Amino acid sequence: MYDRLVHLASVSLAKLEFKPEKSSLWKEPYLQASGWVPCADGSVVSDLGKFDKTNGYIVVSANGGLNQQRVAICNAVALASLLNATLVIPRFLYSNVWKDPSQFGDIYQEDYFMNTLQDDVHIVKELPSFLKSVDLEAIGIQITDADIAKEAKPTDYIRTVLPLLSQNGVVHFLGFGNRLGFDPIPFNLQKLRCKCNFHALKFTHKIQQVGSLLVKRIRKYEAAKSMLDKHLLGNFIDYVASKEDKVVGGPVKYLALHLRFEVDMVAYSLCDFGGGEDEKKELQAYREIHFPLLIERLKKSRTIPSTELRMSGRCPLTPEEAALVLAGLGFKHRTYIYLAGSHIYGGNSRMRTFTNLYPNLVTKETLLTPSELAPFQNFSSQLAALDFIACASADVFAMTDSGSQLSSLVSGFRTYHGGGNAPTLRPNKKRLAAILSENKTIGWKTFGDRVSKMIEEGLRSRTRGFGRSIYRHPMCPECMCKSH
Repeated sequence: MYDRLVHLASVSLAKLEFKPEKSSLWKEPYLQASGWVPCADGSVVSDLGKFDKTNGYIVVSANGGLNQQRVAICNAVALASLLNATLVIPRFLYSNVWKDPSQFGDIYQEDYFMNTLQDDVHIVKELPSFLKSVDLEAIGIQITDADIAKEAKPTDYIRTVLPLLSQNGVVHFLGFGNRLGFDPIPFNLQKLRCKCNFHALKFTHKIQQVGSLLVKRIRKYEAAKSMLDKHLLGNFIDYVASKEDKVVGGPVKYLALHLRFEVDMVAYSLCDFGGGEDEKKELQAYREIHFPLLIERLKKSRTIPSTELRMSGRCPLTPEEAALVLAGLGFKHRTYIYLAGSHIYGGNSRMRTFTNLYPNLVTKETLLTPSELAPFQNFSSQLAALDFIACASADVFAMTDSGSQLSSLVSGFRTYHGGGNAPTLRPNKKRLAAILSENKTIGWKTFGDRVSKMIEEGLRSRTRGFGRSIYRHPMCPECMCKSH
């Protein structure tokens, strides 16, 4: 789709090989980012907090993948505090999409989770024996996502759920996808959410150990670089560089890229990606099988041209577009790039332009041996946890879809634990589409300048706005404290 721009990018990258690299590429440009420090790890003192007597048990069966479940866990912790209830360690629903039977203890350290929050919330591993045999649905205390509004307020739960809890001693939330809003919420409940997300949820030793192998092999360096490594990898990374590391001369910098270009996202977008009639037929067939409701909706609405969808920022970024952004910013040809995510639609042929411009592209599949990966096969959430670690530990993290849960949670984790030195690149798809629409005439310097300005504005450190996710935007008094 962008042959001319790709050629200009290739020429530019060849010239850059003989020039010093811009150090600013790897730095957080705004001092405000370092003006906030983590402070949600203390005890959360609250009038609504932990009492000796509980109103009952909250059972949560969370849907979705790793990142949706992570949000559900921390929302459940806040809800247990609000209702003065005992939280049973959440369970994860098996999904035909994710096809992963993993439960909480397969992904997170249960005892660490409970101990970290022990001063704030009652948490148990399972229901007491006298409640285990109760059919929660039959007695009307199973609450589905249809029963609770999305982004519900605390008052909604106090009005509708607390009476059920007090009367029956237990309630069961089935699904619990984004069922607790971000505002208005009492200060201490927000802080408790932050404590859960940024401190209480530690990956299991199995995941930390293999995650540390990923990070060490990308960096070609054994020791930790930052507090991010400590929080993600625990004791599976050294905190003092060895003599061998010192001889090497320091770790290799790497950029982690979450490239959202899987077939489901591509098909659902209704956009054209330059693959001609074969691509159109293939994506339409996929939609008919996997998105029947979308097909019915399309029959009743106006067909929006692909160009209009793209110009409004509604099309996923292609691998070519992602590579052009990195080249426009000035990342060199030999930059090490970790690619996170599922299978890219179009496979190697779709990635060819990207790998021609950036050949040092690695994934967990290329960095780990088959025997190291074997314990994670058929467990998509555990594989996603490895991507989470590699992305959060990166010198620079780049996302192509700001709506992605992984990208949101990783960027928030980097803001919270990154010490003001963990930049995240967020392309504005609408602005980028306007720039790329001039691909037949725009000069490379102009292209680079406009892309750099777009990314720079996305890098601005901003405090959390009303209603914004506290997991993605932790820079606020409920989560972090100003250091000066």
